[in-house]
Amino acid sequence: MSVDGFAAGVDVGAFFGYSGPGLDAWIGEATEQPQLMLMGRVTYEALAAISSEATDEASTRMNDLPKAVFSNTLREPLSWRNTRLVRGDLAERITALKRESDVPLRSIGSLTLVRSLMELGLIDRLRVMVFPLTLGGDGREPAYAGYPRTGLQLAGTRVLDSRIVLLEYRPGASSG
Repeated sequence: MSVDGFAAGVDVGAFFGYSGPGLDAWIGEATEQPQLMLMGRVTYEALAAISSEATDEASTRMNDLPKAVFSNTLREPLSWRNTRLVRGDLAERITALKRESDVPLRSIGSLTLVRSLMELGLIDRLRVMVFPLTLGGDGREPAYAGYPRTGLQLAGTRVLDSRIVLLEYRPGASSG
């Protein structure tokens, strides 16, 4: 997200135009870890359009990862390889996936899905990547609009390419 809290903006490319070797390495590390990637419909449609046919290393890893898309409007068959459609009550389905999965469940993007998981108390960690720009009036998709008040404890930080800050939080103490 931008420093002023937007997940997207007018005339900004992928990663707000701040890609670099450190970010690329982190993406490689993140996609090499065993996981079940969770996403909502909007993120699924955007990523499937980019990655499903791409042959670059990062897209190939994303294609190989098992994915679950939460949607009551999408229909099967899904176009992105290794993706299953999950319907129904989110709390029940996530609880079942957590219980059944041998690998961690991780979300990418999916602001609405993550907000719902936070409201249900089903987030174990929250990773926030802050890019060094403010978007002001060009900002789109306020990253945390409508999220519940939630206390968090800082669990880790990492600086990528001397400019992007990755923050990792765990649910924690009361937010005051």
